Amino acid sequence: MIALGRLDLAFLGEVFLRLALALVLTLPVARERERHAMSAGLRTFPIVAIGACALIILARVVLGPTSDQQTHVLQGLVTGVGFIGGGAIVKANDRVHGTATAASIWATAIIGAAVGFGQTEIAVVLAFVTFAALYMVGRFEERHPMVPDGATFGVAPAAQVEKTRELSR
Repeated sequence: MIALGRLDLAFLGEVFLRLALALVLTLPVARERERHAMSAGLRTFPIVAIGACALIILARVVLGPTSDQQTHVLQGLVTGVGFIGGGAIVKANDRVHGTATAASIWATAIIGAAVGFGQTEIAVVLAFVTFAALYMVGRFEERHPMVPDGATFGVAPAAQVEKTRELSR
């Protein structure tokens, strides 16, 4: 361990690598949201993950690696990020938009927290599953558009989708 004054370069390197991993793991999710022109994208998701990762690292350093008080920090993180995600949800007319983006923001914070706790395997799996869900469901929605069917929504043939679009113009 090389120390420069009070600066521990080995620890600094570990922190940098963890923050970089949190950033890299959330880029596919961020790109998928950006591709759909959502309010949060390539900047927001990595920053949420980096912030969550840094907060957990800081809590472990300040409170100690085995402190029960870390659960309070994690609870605050989950609540705070839920508040940020809530800002992505918008109601327009009778439709609600942004719930997938809000959930993705929350998931990327958990990815960052997992990296901060040193649980890389959990972070990698969560990043993959989050991206896969967004990507695969997004592709399904593109191929099978949803149109109003009374009070519910159902998968409709392309001709019906086009007719509905024309009527709504």
